[in-house]
Amino acid sequence: MYIRLDSPFITKFLVRSIVIGCGLLVTACSSTSGYLSTTGATAPGAFKTLDGARPLVIGHRGLPGLYPEETRASYENAADAGADSLELDLHMTKDCVLVARHNPWLSDNTNVAEVAKTNAVVAARKRTVPGVLVNVKYPAVRENGPTQYLSDLTNPNDPKSVLKSLIVDGEDHTNDWSISDFTMAELRQWFGGTTYDARDQRPTDLNGKLPILSFQEVIDIAKAKSAATGRLITTYPESKNPIWNNAQAIANGCGAPGSHPFEEAFLKALKDNDLNRKDAPVFVQSFDPASLKYLRSIGLKSKAVQLVDGNGMNFQTGETIFITDKPNTFVSGRPYSWTVAGDPRSFGAMLTPTGLAEVKTYADGIGPWKPQAMSVTAASARDSSSKASLAEADTIKPTSLISDAHKAGLFVHIFTFRNEAKYLAGVYKGDPTAEYLAFYRAGVDGVFTDFTPTAFSARAAYLKEITR
Repeated sequence: MYIRLDSPFITKFLVRSIVIGCGLLVTACSSTSGYLSTTGATAPGAFKTLDGARPLVIGHRGLPGLYPEETRASYENAADAGADSLELDLHMTKDCVLVARHNPWLSDNTNVAEVAKTNAVVAARKRTVPGVLVNVKYPAVRENGPTQYLSDLTNPNDPKSVLKSLIVDGEDHTNDWSISDFTMAELRQWFGGTTYDARDQRPTDLNGKLPILSFQEVIDIAKAKSAATGRLITTYPESKNPIWNNAQAIANGCGAPGSHPFEEAFLKALKDNDLNRKDAPVFVQSFDPASLKYLRSIGLKSKAVQLVDGNGMNFQTGETIFITDKPNTFVSGRPYSWTVAGDPRSFGAMLTPTGLAEVKTYADGIGPWKPQAMSVTAASARDSSSKASLAEADTIKPTSLISDAHKAGLFVHIFTFRNEAKYLAGVYKGDPTAEYLAFYRAGVDGVFTDFTPTAFSARAAYLKEITR
């Protein structure tokens, strides 16, 4: 693996690293070629990963720590910085095209609000109809969370009524714009991507200036960068909000009632690009097991990853919090298909040995949230009457999840690593590399990162550590 020293990316990165505090570490340098070598001489099985190979650096939405997320600049620079995989979220446009955007509501990751000030057509497409409350089908008891959730099916007799409100997996986004109200051409013409996480600390000079990409364009970037760098760079697409996307797509005429136009388009794109193979350079991910299972049922052969979310951390016990009394339970506490089906279990059910065995029947790996694999506790929380913050967390300890998953034959890709201090437990003392090293040492198979250069350099440091 090589990065050219005189590349425009390196110049820009070194300037911006002064602001965000990350840099490149290297294991060797060739004075004659002008390239940094990071392959190293690693003994087979030196890593604690499932297959003994080095852990993957997964460019989460590209390189959003430095560029507007899920844009060409974000993906190309992630590849140039050493990313092994380019991660993206998928939704479906009004004209049935798979598009790379983190959220289906547009105000937090595009410049739609600015555009709407001068574009009457865009302004008129804001969704303003409130959702309707629906009773949960499982026992309405406190331990299962809220007893009602919001639905966008405002008229049960009219499936197209889902195009009027903007409720996504029970989460209210009234007075925002929906990606499913625009064609791919309109998205490209009118909007540009922006930063999202830590937007107040990340570069904003390119916000709104870089076009939104289709799934195909990200695949093409991975292919082009693989050819240019001599490395195999994979794509890592997510089947995002599948129940919502299917309902929107059917209402837009992309499929018949009861069909799954979203997953069917997903699989077709893989087939069209020769990516529907077990050894294909792609990982198909979703938080919703129903979507992955449906994809398997219609012929998905590629590697699949079950993502596992959570709603918070108990800093006294180190346990992940899944169910709360707030609507975020329907977003991050359990798969939305479980809520709709009346299944009261939380994401935590997937992390038990029995749950992992079930995941293995349809997936090849899991993508858990960081504290599920590395428990975080704080001395200030040991008195149960006291609440602690992440900044106060002073102890970390690997849970059994990585070893349990490996025993079940599942690889483990952890999300999401970021450089900003507010995302780091206090025990790391503001050093993102320390966090990566803790997870690399614990045997993770891959990391989702907003800062590819930092993940890459931390891996190089870990490689040096285990081979000296």
